Amino acid sequence: MAGLGNPGSKYHRTRHNVGFDLIELLSEQLVLSLKKPLFRQYEYAGDFSGTNSLHLIKPLTYMNRSGDIMPGLLRRKKISTESLLIITDNMDLPPGKVRMKASGSSAGHNGLKSIIHNVGSGNFFRLYIGVGRPEKGTSVVDHVLGEFSGQDRVKVDESLERCALLLSGLQEKTFIQVMNEINTGNS
Repeated sequence: MAGLGNPGSKYHRTRHNVGFDLIELLSEQLVLSLKKPLFRQYEYAGDFSGTNSLHLIKPLTYMNRSGDIMPGLLRRKKISTESLLIITDNMDLPPGKVRMKASGSSAGHNGLKSIIHNVGSGNFFRLYIGVGRPEKGTSVVDHVLGEFSGQDRVKVDESLERCALLLSGLQEKTFIQVMNEINTGNS
């Protein structure tokens, strides 16, 4: 699974980086260390202790070029597009709400556009983490690159904790089972 975001401390904990936040939280829960392979533009950790292997990925190519690393990485790690989960922000969901889908379009999200373009298909799972819409007078860019307000941060952190716990279940469960758990508990 790959969490989308932008590298660097400037973007740490911004709305656009909730995918990175979840990958980091999951790696902590699984006691894995994300490492940047030499000459690669991503951080990676793998867990092969369960029935299913878990691959945790943070592309370091910035959001709009998230897909650049995917073809080579999927080939090297023998990951099919259909068993890929992309974790990203979604402005159509309020902060703290999450939704998982089995496939679809980019819905205008540049990180997803890049992945679809580079892997040649939209046939992969997505976990959307709500970041809400910008307030009147705030641009989309300023909104997604901004940090959450106090109560919104609490809601998002709670949903990230819950998702990390459920996603760790992918070691023994299918994507569909985990998707149903995530979507059922998020009404």
